[in-house]
Amino acid sequence: MTRTLVWFRDDLRTADHEALLQACERAENPGDVVGLYVLDEVSPGVRPLGGAARWWLHHALESLQQNLAALGIVLLLRRGDPAELLLGLAQELGAERVHWSRRYGGGERAVDAGIKAALPEHGIAVESFNASLLHEPWTVQTNTGGPYKVYTPFWRQISAREPGLPRPRPVPLGPVEAAHRRLPELSQGPGELEDWQLLPTSPDWAGGLRRNWTPTEAGGHARLKEFLATQVQDYDDARDVPADDDTSRLSPYLRFGQLSPRQVWEAAQQQSPESVGTFLSEIGWREFCWHLLFHFPQLPHTNLRPQFDAYPWRSRDDSPEEFMAWAQGRTGFPWVDAGQRQLWETGHMHNRVRMASASLLIKNLGIDWREGEAWFWDTLVDADAASNPANWQWVAGCGMDAAPYFRIFNPQRQRERFDPESRYVSTWIPELNTGEYPAPIIDLKTTREEALAHYSQISGRG
Repeated sequence: MTRTLVWFRDDLRTADHEALLQACERAENPGDVVGLYVLDEVSPGVRPLGGAARWWLHHALESLQQNLAALGIVLLLRRGDPAELLLGLAQELGAERVHWSRRYGGGERAVDAGIKAALPEHGIAVESFNASLLHEPWTVQTNTGGPYKVYTPFWRQISAREPGLPRPRPVPLGPVEAAHRRLPELSQGPGELEDWQLLPTSPDWAGGLRRNWTPTEAGGHARLKEFLATQVQDYDDARDVPADDDTSRLSPYLRFGQLSPRQVWEAAQQQSPESVGTFLSEIGWREFCWHLLFHFPQLPHTNLRPQFDAYPWRSRDDSPEEFMAWAQGRTGFPWVDAGQRQLWETGHMHNRVRMASASLLIKNLGIDWREGEAWFWDTLVDADAASNPANWQWVAGCGMDAAPYFRIFNPQRQRERFDPESRYVSTWIPELNTGEYPAPIIDLKTTREEALAHYSQISGRG
């Protein structure tokens, strides 16, 4: 028997999954393909998931187990060090190959490189595949051979490549009888998802997440179909109106790999170019963030522009009351507070509001962007290792393509422009017109001037 172990990570789907498909195509007998997911909270440089993402992961793994079972494939669950677990499990299973989809963060790449070097020493071959990006980071370079640091020319290059994109691959054909085939006797059973306690219980704060999301592979395809059928035509303008929420809401499905970017891109091509251009550029921005993380692995924790190391940001410990007022939606600025409450309730915040909320924290409250990034990491269902820090650095001005770095969003003007009838803020702040809503905790004009003075001091440092 030639058995292949398919290690799932952020690719929790069965369709357009090259690692899975090739394993199935090479299988000679039922039971030759075994799936594995490792909850890795111990490897250096691999960031443990936040609370909202853990909720999504639980349901995504439930969905994946069911979809793989329909193909006759068992999904094993393990928790711990993947370097130890993979070798031991492959040997117990008698697996001759391990397949996985490539990852691009610095810590993850180090883990994968170590395993890829170690397994062949034990007679186990390793093959890795692209599953998460349209174009892998090392394939997109400037004319001088370096990484792009500005989005527009990056997008121009990958847009020109569109006709050459591979088409999404089908779901493997699985023999039904394989579902009943016994695995070899293992030192551990398949593992129970409930034992990981990914879902909140004391208290159960996930009611809003359950009401707003269907965190399954089928749910991702249904959302994509609905968006392209009813909303993408007006996306260019409607995406800025949070009361209507005509954004795609596909980001968590892409983050966990329940949809692949190739599937999204191919489906969007069925629409007129005029209606999908702006939407596809958002897929391009996601690619750009991963491009940055691959080439600058310090992205999640270090200013990409070193002169910003001199900026006098405060930590949340220096200003705990102001930070919690921001986090809980009690700043006295309805545009920001509505966004923060939406985030806590649904695990999602409209992108237009995200920018203003981040700007208020960093530039008006003077709190380090890393504090806000960490809060979003814990509360967003779509928080990923590239887009979350890249977008926070963009707002802070310390990242790539962040010009003008001194831009400061005015939350009052944003509300007047994009929510003139207060439909959005009234939804999330029912006490808005009562005496219970707090007064602004800062003066926007004064704090703006202070931030600009700080920016002026560091502007000549590099």
